[in-house]
Amino acid sequence: MNSESLIEAVALSRFFGAHCAVEKINLQLGRGEVLGLLGPNGAGKSTTMQMLTGNLAPGSGEIKVNGIDLLDEPRKAKCHIGYLPEQPPVYRDMSVNEYLRYCARLHSLEWREAITAADEAKERCNLQEVQHRLIGNLSKGFQQRVGIAQAILHKPAVIILDEPTVGLDPIQIREIRALIRELGEEHGIILSTHILPEVQAVCDRVQILNRGRTVFNDKLGAVESLENIFFELVYQDDPAVVVSVAAEPEVSV
Repeated sequence: MNSESLIEAVALSRFFGAHCAVEKINLQLGRGEVLGLLGPNGAGKSTTMQMLTGNLAPGSGEIKVNGIDLLDEPRKAKCHIGYLPEQPPVYRDMSVNEYLRYCARLHSLEWREAITAADEAKERCNLQEVQHRLIGNLSKGFQQRVGIAQAILHKPAVIILDEPTVGLDPIQIREIRALIRELGEEHGIILSTHILPEVQAVCDRVQILNRGRTVFNDKLGAVESLENIFFELVYQDDPAVVVSVAAEPEVSV
């Protein structure tokens, strides 16, 4: 991993009324690193990612993106972020070409630059064969690819992906994972998931959240010990959560 720091988040917290969704989380990301944000549903993953992208203000804490304070200079900091939320932000009545060029213009690219950026994103995400089709007529896997393409149009330093393979079939999952690994060679990537094999397949490091707190943060070295830490934690806190995690087709307990 390159030592260049792309994200530094310190003591992030967020309350919704009396409920603490995220409590004093620290998070770092370097260029060339793929970080997996892992945890059961309700662990605080999506809330954390929304704060990191500037879509949700933290109750307390600091976030720097490529050295820029996200709270003090949000527009400048967001220029370095590409974001794919859990539901891809696509317009179903647009063709892939129309949508990507439109998104490029939203990033203040001139028309010719927008066309070039859209073409490069289509090539990276293997969308050439569907570029003239309406997004609403594409499979969920291709719609995910379009969502990733819009996130990398402006060549951001940081790419943040929220549950990028949810609802995809096994072939689509393998294709998206391969794309994430390729993007991770040039960018810093954070992806959230509740499936451990997802992290094992593409990530260099994992940060496990449970009930809004970080309970594990290290490189993917000793996978066996990582599994023991994760599932032992879930058993102690709430055995029902283990059932829901184990129900995932790719997870064994």
